[in-house]
Amino acid sequence: MPPKIAKADFDLVRAVAQEFPGVEVSTAWGAPVLKLRGKLMAGMAINKSAEPGSLFFRVEFERRDELIEGAPEIYYVTDHYVNYPSVLVRWARIDRDTLKDLVGMSYRYITRSTSKRPTVRRKRAGG
Repeated sequence: MPPKIAKADFDLVRAVAQEFPGVEVSTAWGAPVLKLRGKLMAGMAINKSAEPGSLFFRVEFERRDELIEGAPEIYYVTDHYVNYPSVLVRWARIDRDTLKDLVGMSYRYITRSTSKRPTVRRKRAGG
């Protein structure tokens, strides 16, 4: 069984995330996570369906599929995460550069998703 990621290991995730403006470390479900403008970006994958030693990163569905197809030994998804724009990452199989790329992907995803304003259609009188 792969080793469980220690909360101390999250210090590296935190250090990499500090390179991106506005990213803050918070907690969710009792585990450390990264947030941007209050939106969840990444964190320790604590759902019981995730393999021990996994992180999750919010990314577009298409990007998730590309990551899993290109490196299934690193990236995966479980039924719990399948309907969320997230990818699971095996911590022991990534290096600092890959971690930075993942934080960047998640940062861009959150930036784009929070910058889109909902379109409001107003009905015209009489029609």
